[in-house]
Amino acid sequence: MNKDRMEGNWKQMQGKVKEKWGKLTDNDLTMAQGRRDYIIGRIQERYGIAKEQAMKEYDAFLDETFAGTPTH
Repeated sequence: MNKDRMEGNWKQMQGKVKEKWGKLTDNDLTMAQGRRDYIIGRIQERYGIAKEQAMKEYDAFLDETFAGTPTH
């Protein structure tokens, strides 16, 4: 997933992220502004999982969410 693309689509993505990780607060999502490291850190903190697991879950979520969408 392209970093610029994620950050550019962040407003639309917030709802989907919140559905997947309901323990994330609106403030978490506002502060994240689509930044991968910030979101992963919050997932790790809220769900008590290892960083590697949070990264794996987040990347899988992005792959599923953007599967089949054009990259341009």
